[in-house]
Amino acid sequence: MGTPTPRIRRTAQNTQFTYDLSRRISDVKTYPVQSPQGATVLIYGHENGVTIVWRGGRRFKPAKKEVPVEKPNGKADDAVMIIDSDDDEPPAKTHATPKFEDKPEFEDVAEQTPYAEIIQTLDLTLGTAVLNVAVMPMAPCTSEEAAAGDAPILAEKMVFAVSCITSDVYVISLPLTPPSPESKARPDLRTDLLSGRAGSGAWGESLVLLGGQTRHSDGLAMTLLRPKSPERRGAGRAVVAACSRQASGTLHLWDVSLDDKNKPDRAVEPFQTEFLPEPLSAISFNPTRNTQLLTVSPHQAARIYDFAVSSLPPDSDATGPFPSQGSWLLSLYQPFARPSAARKPILDAAWVSHGRAVFALLADGMWGIWDVDGVSPSSPSAAMATRLKSGVRGAALTAFSVSGYVEGTGALRSVAAQAKENQTGEFAPMTPHTRRQATASLSAATSLDRLSTVRGGVSTVALPWTGRTAQDESLVLWVGGYEHVCVIPGVSRFWESQLRRGSGGGVNLFSGAQPTRMVKLLDLSTGLLGERCCGVSLVADPSRSGDHVDSDGGLPVDVLLRGETRIVIVGQGDDGPGKRVGGVVDAQRKRLFSKGERSDAIIVHGRDGRKPSFSYNLSTSKPGTLRLKALNGQGDLEASPGAGDSPSVAPRRRVGFDFMNTLEDAADVSADLSRDVEAEMLDIMEIDQALESMEGSRGNAKKRVFFEED
Repeated sequence: MGTPTPRIRRTAQNTQFTYDLSRRISDVKTYPVQSPQGATVLIYGHENGVTIVWRGGRRFKPAKKEVPVEKPNGKADDAVMIIDSDDDEPPAKTHATPKFEDKPEFEDVAEQTPYAEIIQTLDLTLGTAVLNVAVMPMAPCTSEEAAAGDAPILAEKMVFAVSCITSDVYVISLPLTPPSPESKARPDLRTDLLSGRAGSGAWGESLVLLGGQTRHSDGLAMTLLRPKSPERRGAGRAVVAACSRQASGTLHLWDVSLDDKNKPDRAVEPFQTEFLPEPLSAISFNPTRNTQLLTVSPHQAARIYDFAVSSLPPDSDATGPFPSQGSWLLSLYQPFARPSAARKPILDAAWVSHGRAVFALLADGMWGIWDVDGVSPSSPSAAMATRLKSGVRGAALTAFSVSGYVEGTGALRSVAAQAKENQTGEFAPMTPHTRRQATASLSAATSLDRLSTVRGGVSTVALPWTGRTAQDESLVLWVGGYEHVCVIPGVSRFWESQLRRGSGGGVNLFSGAQPTRMVKLLDLSTGLLGERCCGVSLVADPSRSGDHVDSDGGLPVDVLLRGETRIVIVGQGDDGPGKRVGGVVDAQRKRLFSKGERSDAIIVHGRDGRKPSFSYNLSTSKPGTLRLKALNGQGDLEASPGAGDSPSVAPRRRVGFDFMNTLEDAADVSADLSRDVEAEMLDIMEIDQALESMEGSRGNAKKRVFFEED
């Protein structure tokens, strides 16, 4: 697969980069650690495996041309003949080829381009379709920052998990540095088609198979275990969780070592298995407390599971660092769908406030924040009464700290409202009116089923720390399709503004300062080019300055839209009114490109220095008159009462409109009483009779032709 080039679409609000891919995409994730050359890594699954994309950063240096070695005497292709004796045995030839060692070279400085270009791509063929991709819930950082963290191995290798349609789950580790073009053009990869298959080690990758499932995974998540002692800091371990529809619903957890020396020879079995009353739709690990897992059951609740806290008495015969059974700490219940007794379906839920609160999105367009640890930006006195203790078990929470509805999702709630209005409990005969009411009640019974078909999701990412305030987060959500995709630039500021709005502060959801409101992205169909939206996520740049984002009011992150066969990256607009995403753009852009930038697109610019337009009046009447009237053969104009005060205008020659005189004369001429209309009609009748007689005699008479001689 070659390096894809984006199609750039600029709208009044944003700039969209569309990447057309020749395969159907199932999931896309942004790896939290940048590559050593400063590229952002994107991982997407498709029908044949997984593809890694390095976007941005420093480019590869041009390949050096090999100079052929010339001999001092003779040609380079001189043949040498060696005569050996029959008694001497020739030495054994060894065909061992040296192992290829990739040493990519990059430019010293990243080139300033209008947009981040794709530096390299790598396809890992698994021979089956990949459904889900999971990365660690870390804040975006550089490779140098990852080296100083809990697992220094993440500074050199990327570690992610994928789930396949064959119910297999793999943990893949791969060098974080992109492979050089020389590495992809090796001769051994051209001779053997299976030499570049994932797991062969051709790219320095390693695969760990996770077993124990009989159905494919509906959700996948992974987290990094922090070592308890500094001596074990280098040996990192990861926990992978997957939910499937096995039985009535199953949750599996695996413990995987990140050290290649401890790579298992067989499939790793799960250390915990939870059988559920209903299948889960999404799971995600807590970014701060890495043993807590947020699970989403659409029709029941969102629950927090801790695999390190045992729900059973300690077993002396148990082996391993974790108990055989975890604990369900907290249940988060969504509101009811009135007038029924069922709860609204949950589309998705995500950790916010660094794992101390949960943001939920419901199927009718409602959103809300559950304050789990009492981290609400409100005053401490108001929060003490409703604050929950950290690590409480067996509790439940139903009330949202703040809630609202996504703009434009009223159609999802109209069915339930109509059902409430038409609901009656009296007996009535079957008439056309009651028949319509019965039809409405039957449709109301399926309102929850209709909400169950609505799709949506939530994704969060931590912003770069500016050093002045606490590290904030950005959030993106979507409901139904690309028509309802909204971004919250700063979750903590947005939460605080909504609390002020609830207490009478007068803050609107879609107005106010940029970091305190929800921004709705517009014109997303321009980039998707007819495809439906299948998912959204965020792409953060650790090198992007947070101070610059606060000053210009733009989005601190880029939004990644996943279509069926396309990936669209939506960023803030160009310089001018379109840069503040979400603002009302009334003025026309004066400049489409920055200084020094070029574009291959055909751009039509308006002529600002053109003369004002003239109005061409085809009427021959003088301004101020009602009509042109001819009296006694004189073409005087009948002026209006105020025409005497206006200056006289010289008559203009009416070129090309002479026929108007004939029409006007015909309209103004009076009836001629001297004409004998009856005589004229008789003459016309005689002519008609003569023509009819001539027509009847045609063909009967013989025609005589005379030829005159000269």
